[in-house]
Amino acid sequence: MESKRQQKYAKLIQKELGDIFQKEAKPLVGRAMVTITRVLMSPDLGFAKAYLSFLMADSKTLFDSINDHKKEIRHALAKRIGKTVRVIPELAFFPDDSASYAQHMDKVISDLNIPPAPEEEEEEED
Repeated sequence: MESKRQQKYAKLIQKELGDIFQKEAKPLVGRAMVTITRVLMSPDLGFAKAYLSFLMADSKTLFDSINDHKKEIRHALAKRIGKTVRVIPELAFFPDDSASYAQHMDKVISDLNIPPAPEEEEEEED
């Protein structure tokens, strides 16, 4: 369970990374839309796991490109939050597969062959 402090920092990191990907990282991501779906902070606030979701892009290629430029993204984050936090966390990016998993589960459920329930005859009272 994350502490209030971890949750507060995670929310700040999520907001700022979202702004960085929208505004400053356009040359890196191009026309793709990158969404930070979740950020998890370590207890010492020195490490952040950011989960990314992509639209309008080849997610594998874009994810590799973002991982290669992790240092520049952390530097941009440091410029934004450097005055408010003591330590700029190391960043680790992970692809967020929750949307594709939800689509898969929706397909599995819709493909199920569930027979209709038999109608029960109502007993008449005398």
